[in-house]
Amino acid sequence: MMMMRKKKKMSFNGGLSSESSKTSTTPTTSSSTYKEEEVEWEMRPGGMLVQKRCENEKSKSSSAPILRLRISYGALRYEISINSQSTFGELKKLLAAETGLQPAEQRLLYRGKERENGEYLDMSGVKDRSKLVLVEDPASTEKRFLEMRRNAKIQSARCAISDVALEVDKLDDQVSAIEKSIANGNKVPEVQITTLIEMLMRQAIKLDSIPAEGDVSAQKNLQGKRVQKCVESLDVLKVSNARIKPVVVTTNWETFESPITPRWEFFN
Repeated sequence: MMMMRKKKKMSFNGGLSSESSKTSTTPTTSSSTYKEEEVEWEMRPGGMLVQKRCENEKSKSSSAPILRLRISYGALRYEISINSQSTFGELKKLLAAETGLQPAEQRLLYRGKERENGEYLDMSGVKDRSKLVLVEDPASTEKRFLEMRRNAKIQSARCAISDVALEVDKLDDQVSAIEKSIANGNKVPEVQITTLIEMLMRQAIKLDSIPAEGDVSAQKNLQGKRVQKCVESLDVLKVSNARIKPVVVTTNWETFESPITPRWEFFN
């Protein structure tokens, strides 16, 4: 009997140990399951704590209502249709096609408060026919103004260089004419060459006064090289022209014989 009791006791202890091991493993399993099903929470504008919306769930949600929002941008008015579960960042993308402002240049205000790109429309209290205000970011406005000024300067520089190029074309034709004349052995008045050099130097001074950068600077340098080439050609022609002896034109004067005096006959 004692042996049987002891044996039964041992089996009872073993049963307890197995049950305790099962009991000890159960919380571990439940805790791991809890971690897998752990969700994130967020605070709505009204102070209600709700489960944070997952992007996949938002995309799959086809039952979300469509909102027609009225957007005022200065004196302009726009009406945009968008899903109520969209973000303000997605709304800015739609407005970019309408206003021409990039999303980074936009600031959206709802109920007097600027909204971030990641905020959801419905969670911010936006409803159908809600009014929003769109303003351009001040930094973007200044950047746009500076860009416009820069483009105006570039355009002005291009026009000035184009005017110089037209004048250089005319002067280059005159240089070619003088070169042909000297090549044919005809002496050119030196003042004509000197005057042409002065006119080319004036165009060089104009080019130096034109502020340019980028491709405009390349055009400026090109015209400067043309002026320099013309001046160098005239310097060489000036030396060649000095070696040409002037042609002396002699005129053969016609000589006339004295008139024949008629002999007068005398009659008695």
